[in-house]
Amino acid sequence: MIGITDIEAAAERIAGHVVRTPTLPSPGLSGLLGVPVTVKLELLQRTGSFKARGAAAKLLSLDEAERAAGVVAVSGGNHGIAVAVMAAALDVKATVVMPRSAPARAIEIAEEAGASVRLTDGMGSAFALVNDLRDEGLTLVHPFDDPVVVAGQGTVGLEFAQDAADELTDVVVSVGGGGLISGVAAALRALRPRVRIWGVETEGAEAMAEALKAGGPVPVEVSSISTTLSAPSVAPLTYEHVAALVGEVLVVPDREAVRGCLELAEHAKVWTEPAAGCLLPAARRILERVGPDARLGLVVCGGNASAADMASWAERFGLR
Repeated sequence: MIGITDIEAAAERIAGHVVRTPTLPSPGLSGLLGVPVTVKLELLQRTGSFKARGAAAKLLSLDEAERAAGVVAVSGGNHGIAVAVMAAALDVKATVVMPRSAPARAIEIAEEAGASVRLTDGMGSAFALVNDLRDEGLTLVHPFDDPVVVAGQGTVGLEFAQDAADELTDVVVSVGGGGLISGVAAALRALRPRVRIWGVETEGAEAMAEALKAGGPVPVEVSSISTTLSAPSVAPLTYEHVAALVGEVLVVPDREAVRGCLELAEHAKVWTEPAAGCLLPAARRILERVGPDARLGLVVCGGNASAADMASWAERFGLR
């Protein structure tokens, strides 16, 4: 299990390479939900999501031979962007494997950063290609199945615990492969042990919810529009952290995640992607369970969605 000392060491390692993003009360969301809401604005991180933290932590841990050989990453979008950009900043050659369903802008940014981008038909074939490239000598920067990466993502929780002024009762974190929530939960359990931690996934990207039902990681069919949450399965590492540290993982429809994006834009004044938009429908369900005395913390994990993406999703789901 990742501990607070691992996370603190990661924070020291990546300082100067990533942004300490704002932790702020949100009057708009507090009014919308009817309880005090504090947001951790990780969408203001380098590359537009928390993924820069884990990527930087891993890249900075490489020895000279590994740096010289280069790295490979597999991603539905944000992790690929983060590895490409952070590798360029640290002068490490990167190859990024993405499914063709990944956002076009994510592919473009990774290429502009200088990474070699390889496209496959789906996430399953993407992971298979990565295994081949590892056999050729590249070091894998896994999006979640790596203790160094999880500790890097855990610095989000470290900062949240240190910077949140309110005594939070419930913190809500999006789940893809589980690296973010594993690290955040480890930090919060150490520093704010009374806080309840909730995960949220979208339908068609519910790898962690299915793993919790099955008692361990299982493959899932990926169909959600939230490609940045679309892991084909979680890892034993992240499953064990979530099973031990997280109260429950909720699953919400894509439509509600997009509605959440629109509400975050209107009420919180931030531009998010569905991986963050899903926080709001989950928060409403949580409030129904825990009551009006809650003080919510939301980890707003990323904002890499284009205006065209959002317009298309809003039209598809009949949202205005």
